[in-house]
Amino acid sequence: MERNIIHFDLDAFFVAVECKKEPKLRGKPLIVGGQSRRGVVAACSYEARHFGVHSAMPMYLALQLCPDATVISGDMEAYSLNSHLVTEIIADKAPLFEKASVDEFYIDASGMDKFFGAFKWAVELQKTIVKESQLPISLGMSVNKLVSKVVTAEFKPKASKHIIPGDEKDFLGPLAVEKIPMIGKQTSSFLYDMGVRTVATLREMPVKFLISAFGKHGTSLWNKAHGIDDSPVVPYTEQKSISTESTFEQDTIDVKRMKSILIAMVEKVAFQLREQKKLTSCVTVKIRYSNFDTETKQIHIPYTSSDHILLRTVQELFEKLYNRRMLIRLVGVRLSQLVQGSHQISLFDDTEEDISLYEAMDYIKHKHGVEKLIRATTLGVSSRVRMEMNMFKGKVLKL
Repeated sequence: MERNIIHFDLDAFFVAVECKKEPKLRGKPLIVGGQSRRGVVAACSYEARHFGVHSAMPMYLALQLCPDATVISGDMEAYSLNSHLVTEIIADKAPLFEKASVDEFYIDASGMDKFFGAFKWAVELQKTIVKESQLPISLGMSVNKLVSKVVTAEFKPKASKHIIPGDEKDFLGPLAVEKIPMIGKQTSSFLYDMGVRTVATLREMPVKFLISAFGKHGTSLWNKAHGIDDSPVVPYTEQKSISTESTFEQDTIDVKRMKSILIAMVEKVAFQLREQKKLTSCVTVKIRYSNFDTETKQIHIPYTSSDHILLRTVQELFEKLYNRRMLIRLVGVRLSQLVQGSHQISLFDDTEEDISLYEAMDYIKHKHGVEKLIRATTLGVSSRVRMEMNMFKGKVLKL
């Protein structure tokens, strides 16, 4: 059976929500993000993009390019509510859907052509979403998730485009390599240095060469260049939390060691958040004493997936929690009240330096494995503890 995979992507989602709240902002250059000089752009309107403004750009540079832009700090609660609204509309209509992030969705409409016509149905759903949510949304449809996502991005805003089966290579070929999902700045820069600028040129590269140059991701690059993607649409479920804990071989009062282990735990769960494109707003630290008394302390924070924010929060919670000075047998960290959304949402509080650092860290972990990059302060964490957390000693990044 021929696959029909639909990708929906809300257009300039943060900006659209702000314009929904305040209609007079429509049609004007609008920037959402941190307002300090060292802040960065989380999102911007298409009117601001016309001046060269884009997400993750330093705010001072964005305002130099577009001095008349209106800057708004952002309202994560409103974004979450509107994301849930669109999710409910899709859930009511779609046979099988996946929520890929706070503002994008995949639907598997395979087999629907027998009854209605998958693309016609998708266009009708698009109209329903716009009417009921008052938010603009684009759609792309093809035989797989990869091509559908590229289609949506290429024809936004308010896109409605179907790539006929067999036309995937013709569509992808002329596009710049960075238009392919998961080809970031480092990879595209490396490809450009080799003279590879378009997907068609990348397609001509031998798969063995790509594997030698990019490791395990070389095969993925080759497949993407050929428009190959067999990944399924994963049914949507709300994940409640991400957590990790470790029981010591011997009960301890070594605070320095416990803090090192907590840092390693935060590294693990924060990377998992970013891998899953999720953010947390509730952090919990757990300790179990030698007499098996278990205590926890939690705090609500602005949505984030940033190591430095979570590290500070966990350390503060541990200081408040560990006050009995008894032997400890277990420590743990849990991140809960998760929402879908990339690291972009937490740019409100991050600086350009923070974002560049996390991009570099995650690039290394993606390419070489999460165990290849750890903080110097966690060098004393035993291999057994790291195995419990699925982490192993590797290269060290001093922060």
